[in-house]
This record gives sequence, structure tokens and C-alpha cells, in this order.
Amino acid sequence: MKQSIVHIALVVNDYDEAIDFYTKRLHFTLLEDTYQEEQDKRWVVVAPPGSNGTAILLAKASKEHQTDFIGNQAGGRVFLFLATDHFDRDYHNMVANHIEFIRPPKRADYGTVAVFKDLYGNLWDLIEFTEGHPMSARLKKDTD
Repeated sequence: MKQSIVHIALVVNDYDEAIDFYTKRLHFTLLEDTYQEEQDKRWVVVAPPGSNGTAILLAKASKEHQTDFIGNQAGGRVFLFLATDHFDRDYHNMVANHIEFIRPPKRADYGTVAVFKDLYGNLWDLIEFTEGHPMSARLKKDTD
């Protein structure tokens, strides 16, 4: 049996501002932006460049109680993890694109990591796993 998680829904305030942030500041690829007439909403999917893994569904809050979770989908914990094959390159590129890092780069046994905020305040790890770490091998497999 083979299964995979294909999308993670990220509740956003506005489709276009979220697309702008993810594609222009994080350099993600816009995979799909389709209007769903029956639900009067859009199906918007973005993914990191070169990724063959899980993509993010940008889901606009459609009910009042959903807006409470914009920017706080994980209760203040790191919510998403962006793995990279070159930490310094991506970190400096993100700083140049005015991405706010709330924890500076740190080296640990598992790799190099720093915590940043997305446009709504959700926390992300930017991480480069050390050679030999199980996730390092997985990232390499996804980019081959």
C-alpha cells in the first residue's frame, strides 16, 4: 500500500494576498487557482520550488469562527516545516524578501533551523537536515 498527504489546508484572510506572499516572497509555485462555482470559492494550491511532496491549500476563511484561526492554526507552535537543501542561501534570500524570523539560525544534531512567520503569523521552521538524517534522505529523493 502506498499513501501520501497531498495537501495541508492553511486558513487565510484573502486568496490574492496569500498567493502574493507565497509566490513572490517565499518563491513557491502556484500549482492551481480554480474557481469552484458550486461553493463560490477558489481552490488555490502552492508548493515550494522543486517540491514533489505535500502542497499547501490556501483556504480562505468562509465562516466567522474560522477567522479566529488565521495565523494561529497550531496554537502558537511551529506549524509547518520548510526543508531546504541549502540553509544559508534560503535564509538570506528570505531575509532579503522581508520574511520575519523570530528565532535566529541554530545548529543542532539534526540540522540547521530558524523560525519565521508567514504573512498571518503562523510559525514555520526553515530547516536543513544534516547528512544521514532520515528526512535528509527523503528531501534528496523528492528533488532527484
